[in-house]
This record gives sequence, C-alpha cells and structure tokens, in this order.
Amino acid sequence: MSIQSQIDALEKLSALDAELKELGDTLRKERGELDTKKTRLADLVERLSRGKQSIEEMEKARGDLMGEARQMLIQIERSREKLSRCRTEREANAVQRELEELRKLHRDREVEIEKIDALIEQGRSDVTAVLGEHDKLETDLNEIEDAATGRIGEAQKHFDERSNLRLELIKAVPPQLYRRYELVRSRRGTALAYTHTGICSACNIHLQPMLFQKLKRGEDLDQCPSCNRIIYYRAVMPAGASESSDA
Repeated sequence: MSIQSQIDALEKLSALDAELKELGDTLRKERGELDTKKTRLADLVERLSRGKQSIEEMEKARGDLMGEARQMLIQIERSREKLSRCRTEREANAVQRELEELRKLHRDREVEIEKIDALIEQGRSDVTAVLGEHDKLETDLNEIEDAATGRIGEAQKHFDERSNLRLELIKAVPPQLYRRYELVRSRRGTALAYTHTGICSACNIHLQPMLFQKLKRGEDLDQCPSCNRIIYYRAVMPAGASESSDA
C-alpha cells in the first residue's frame, strides 16, 4: 500500500472521527439536558411526597396533643369542683397542687401545639413552593421532550451510520498504522498533522530539515517530535487552511 494511499485513508478516518466526536458531543448534551430535567422532576416528586407525609404526621401529632389538652381541661374542671368540696386545709393544699400540675401540663401542651402549628405552616409553604417548581418543570419538560427525543434519535441514527462507515474505512488502513493512530488519538484527541513548509500543523513546531525532506519525498509517515501526531507532507494547502493551530 503506497504512502499516499495510507495518507488518504487516514485523512478520511480523521475527518470521520471529528464528525463522530461532534455527534457524540451533541448526543451527550441533548441526553444530559433531558436527563437532568427528568432527574430534577423525580427529586421534586419525592420532596412533595415527603413534605405531604411530614405534614400529615405533624397534623396527627397536633390532633393527639389537642386531645390531651382537652382531657386536661376536663381534669382541671374536676379538680376545681373537688377543691370546692374540700373540708380541711390539707385536702385543699393537695388539690391545689394537683391543679397547678395540671395547669402546667396544659400550658406545655399549648406550647407544643403552637410549635407544631408553625412547623405545619412552614411545611405547607415549602410544599407550595416545591409544587410550583414541579409544575413549571413538568410543563417545560412536556414542551421539549418530544422535540429533544426526536433530535436524539436523528443524531443517534447518523452516529450509527457514520460508525458503520468508520468500520469500512479502518479496513483501508494497515493494522499497525491504525494501532498507532488510535494510540495517538486517545492521548491527543486528534491523531493527524501535516506539514507544508516544515511546520507541524497541529503544534506549530519547526520540524528538523532532515525529517521534513523525508516527508516531502513521501518515503514514509512519521510522528511529530513535539506532539507525537502522525505527520505527513501536504503539497497543496486547502483553501483558508493554516499550518498554525492549537496543539
């Protein structure tokens, strides 16, 4: 296989890999945005469930406390009646202590009920806020999901088609050269560079004259001593192209 044939095969493969990278980036972006919204929506649903359950538990606890408070009021009223029937000071003192203890317990229950009322109010406010965010996100998701799914499907179809084409292009590259290509690509992102005037198009380094002349004669492919990309001589520069670019 001639050097020029290898160069042609590598150029096609490199161009296709650049296209596949762009398609892959598009797929990741589209899926990432959609998955982020879906994950956030699921989190909000979970928060709503927990919030409502918490409010229900607090309302039950409030009901229990109110029941205890009502029972204590009944006991207080009975103790007052008992106090009115006391005949001795000793009996009166005992009933009075009982009344004070019941009043204290009743006040404690009232304080607890006030605290729970505040927590319930805060919980309802939080649920309302989460529900608002949930409804807005659900609406947004419903509006974009079909279109995003369509774009993802088209991009995936194109990606699969180009991937199949890549398998065919690989057959035109000698196995040892392909392994070198893949090794460089995995490390540098791109594997190819060219030279037209003795400068590496990828890292902008000036090549040694001996290396440049060897490439120019088309004797072999080599690797840039700086960026390690597979480098070859290009006699004609593409319109608007430059040998100077980022490494």
